Amino acid sequence: MIGQRIRQLRLARGLSQDGLTAKMGGLVTKSAVSKYEKGKSTPSIVVINRLASALGVKSVDLWGESSVAINVTPYRCKASMPAKERVRVESIIAVALEERVRLQSLVQDSGTFDLPIHSFPSDAFDLVEDAAGKVRNQWKLGLDPIPSMVRTLEDHGVYVIELDACEHFDALAAIASDSDGGQPVAAAVITQKTVPGDRQRFNLAHELGHLVLDTPEGGDAKSYEDAAHRFAGAFLAPAEKVRAHVGSKRHQIELAELILLKQRFGMSIQALLRRMLDLDIISDNLYTQWCVHISKLGWRRSEPEPLPSEQPEWLRRIALRAFAEQIITREEAEKFLGETVEGTDPPELVERRAFLALPMDERRKILAKQAAELSEHLDADEELRGLGGGDFIEHD
Repeated sequence: MIGQRIRQLRLARGLSQDGLTAKMGGLVTKSAVSKYEKGKSTPSIVVINRLASALGVKSVDLWGESSVAINVTPYRCKASMPAKERVRVESIIAVALEERVRLQSLVQDSGTFDLPIHSFPSDAFDLVEDAAGKVRNQWKLGLDPIPSMVRTLEDHGVYVIELDACEHFDALAAIASDSDGGQPVAAAVITQKTVPGDRQRFNLAHELGHLVLDTPEGGDAKSYEDAAHRFAGAFLAPAEKVRAHVGSKRHQIELAELILLKQRFGMSIQALLRRMLDLDIISDNLYTQWCVHISKLGWRRSEPEPLPSEQPEWLRRIALRAFAEQIITREEAEKFLGETVEGTDPPELVERRAFLALPMDERRKILAKQAAELSEHLDADEELRGLGGGDFIEHD
């Protein structure tokens, strides 16, 4: 257990085994770290403490079992993503999701985990369209375009995690379940950090589809991907609204119109064309013509008029709240956010840090003085109680 935990945290922090030993000041060798991770050797208490410090966690986090079990569901990245990179990404996600669950628990924020996990069938496109509509109804989104996909997810208890990964990675989803009962307690959608907003929004909606659609293991992965694509299009651009803005049948469509639709629905030109094909608004032939045109212009990865990416804010807001309420330290807040946190530490914390920075002899003198003062105070208190402690005598 401890070996798996060390490896998971090391990969999540982006450290090689050599890098971890360097952060530990050379206390152990790379070979020793390898043996710990494989379960062939158990680190001593001293080594565990140094490992925890190097990995940015408490020692108990290496020994104890997590209160949640993390299930990562990477569909799109499996085929083309190198195995080592996939393991690294999944480790980052598992640790990030676990830390968010812990932080939310620390601030006692129940949030609004309002997600019908794996509640809708995915074996027919009309059922997928219906599922997208039901989720929008449950979240009271109406039919209008969604202003912020990130905020919509975070408002309903779905964490949004961004990371830097290889070019083969687009997005994936993860679920945190109670390790005792196996009940889902949190979910996250994870996207590549450096993508335009229109692609980011579609990726988030696609992974939302993986979370709410029933996609049992062992089935056809491509059909699940197609269903999640259909869900994303239906969630971002409901059929009724698309037909209202485009028409029920089109024989041709111009680029300027597609750019206006892109800005309205927050979807890429390619995703909009696919949505119109799915709704039988345009023909297969017109769709193919546009796909060829887009490829020739080099727009498959970089379209004209890119939309700005949306920024998650839940983690920042909750970490700053926890720091302000003295639930976590400044150092912990900065580890959560990966940035310097402004603000004033409480006076007692400043005094404690100053005390701990003193030499041991100075600390002992201060403690002895405080003990003597406390003893005098207790003696004086006993004398006062003695003066007033006699029986009360009533005189005639």
